[in-house]
Amino acid sequence: MEECKPTEISSSKMFGGYNKRYKHFSPTLGCSMTFHIYFPPSPSPSHKFPVLYWLSGLTCTDENFITKSGAQRSAAREGIALIAPDTSPRGLSIEGEADSWDFGVGAGFYLNATQEKWKNWRMYDYVVKELPKLLNENFPQLDTLRASISGHSMGGHGALTIYLKNLDKYKSVSAFAPIVNPINCPWGQKAFSNYLGGNKSDWEEYDATCLVKKLNDVSATILIDQGEDDKFLRDQLLPHKFAEACSSAKVPLLLRTQPGYDHSYYFIATFIDDHISHHAQAVKLPTPP
Repeated sequence: MEECKPTEISSSKMFGGYNKRYKHFSPTLGCSMTFHIYFPPSPSPSHKFPVLYWLSGLTCTDENFITKSGAQRSAAREGIALIAPDTSPRGLSIEGEADSWDFGVGAGFYLNATQEKWKNWRMYDYVVKELPKLLNENFPQLDTLRASISGHSMGGHGALTIYLKNLDKYKSVSAFAPIVNPINCPWGQKAFSNYLGGNKSDWEEYDATCLVKKLNDVSATILIDQGEDDKFLRDQLLPHKFAEACSSAKVPLLLRTQPGYDHSYYFIATFIDDHISHHAQAVKLPTPP
């Protein structure tokens, strides 16, 4: 079996810190996985950084956010480490895993599949359980108890659902153009029917709009940015559904619609600094009196 302990496979200096890519064997997923960490410049050898997990969208790997978002500038300034995992298991050679861009490889949807064929697709457990434990055991400079989570599109769906199901584990959440009501959109229906089977009550456990209706203890404001020129806005993303559910449940939501912006990383790079600041406020230690 391959080594579970992460091995560094690349390192690049940026804004005084380092982008580092690691490879490890994941017992949860049954395959080798890669992830990125951006370590900000450290003020002292004993300093511990809070962490912001970033979950990427359909077709992405752990590299897209690190190379395209420009988030490292704000992360260096705020002193927050960025953790970017991959979006699905890879290399398992499951029949049909690469037949379409919106299902299988690169399309894990951050759930635990229950259908036998897709039993390795357990990105929920990988992100929520395995990865934080791996970070805690191998990177003493990271404070995984001070964690927040964010993401884009499918990854925005992942960030919101993981946060809402684990309010004790994350201090804050934000998302760019998230799939907030997957049980009612083509992407979600395709993924959920294949990964989870035909029982739609099982689907609701991975739907942010359904989950938020059941909660009354969300105190931190949820930040969402959505481009008004996003071609997926009306048939796939459905932010108004989530806004209505948050309003009914009295969950604080800041939903910002951004005129002229699309679904791309140009949009993410434009507003990422606001998201880093949003999370930095939530994870920073209180100032001693």
